[in-house]
Amino acid sequence: MQSKNQIMKNKIFFVITIILLFNACKSDKSQEPATEQPEVTTIPSFNRDSAYHFVAQQVAFGPRVPGSVPHQACKTWMVEKFKSYGATVIEQDFQAKTYYNKTLPSTNIIAQFNPSVGKRILIAAHWDSRHAADAPLSTERKNEPILGADDGGSGTAIILEIARQLQQNPVAIGIDLILFDAEDLGDSSSKEASSTTTWCLGSQHWARNLHVANYRPQYGILLDMVGSKGAQFPIEQFSNQIAPQVVTEVWQLAESMGYTNYFPKTNGGAVTDDHYFVSSIARIPMIDIINRSTTTESGFGVYWHTHDDDMDVIDRKTLKAVGQLMLGVIYRENEGTL
Repeated sequence: MQSKNQIMKNKIFFVITIILLFNACKSDKSQEPATEQPEVTTIPSFNRDSAYHFVAQQVAFGPRVPGSVPHQACKTWMVEKFKSYGATVIEQDFQAKTYYNKTLPSTNIIAQFNPSVGKRILIAAHWDSRHAADAPLSTERKNEPILGADDGGSGTAIILEIARQLQQNPVAIGIDLILFDAEDLGDSSSKEASSTTTWCLGSQHWARNLHVANYRPQYGILLDMVGSKGAQFPIEQFSNQIAPQVVTEVWQLAESMGYTNYFPKTNGGAVTDDHYFVSSIARIPMIDIINRSTTTESGFGVYWHTHDDDMDVIDRKTLKAVGQLMLGVIYRENEGTL
């Protein structure tokens, strides 16, 4: 993904278009007659130790760069995990054409719960890791791939734990958990507007080739870098322009659950991430929960795209906060009380 200072002015046209589109159809809920809402049943407890274990298992494979042996092994493991939790799994294979003139075999993994149900929400992350340690703060082994414990591993781990919870605590609504591949193969050296499309290759492919014809979830939530110590998730700018109602509901829910320190209601700036392409290509309103920093050149954590993105940066409390919030969204949507 690219930081705010890499977003070019031609994004303004996109933002205006998306605002007009989604103000007309923010959610089916807004068109339903007011009815007495049922009480919310107990939201399952998100197991932070299980999520931490899922991060560690991914890291144990090594860097998950498309086309590599660790990448293939991790994919097999994740698909088997989703299936063991009762999900209907689709492996969407594609060829990722990189800015550095390589074409790499890649796979988006879609885990569906209640695939025949019309009312659906989408929660996504990317599961690949960066092919080079080329961040401004990186000082060594810059041409070597990184482990990506947080950048890729944490969001994937939370989604795997959500799948485990959905098996143990079924819901009536449809849930789609998507792991996008080839997100982190982009050109970080270019400031050209065209370079934005070198990122998020998996979500771009999926948005143009939806796994179900006429797929139309109510909204989507993207998780990116959601497991580090001291993480904060301010409101990402594109998210607030694309799906302001969803942003409001999610951040208010975070506040009610006691997670204000993780989810401040401040402007986090704009990030070209998977949600940007899901929204602009597939016309599905999607928000981004992403750790942002105001003290680094990149706008992300000091470990971002460096070899320091390992298990030492992962914090169980952060995994718990984000994972519990996602379970709150799912089970309150299931009750019709979000």
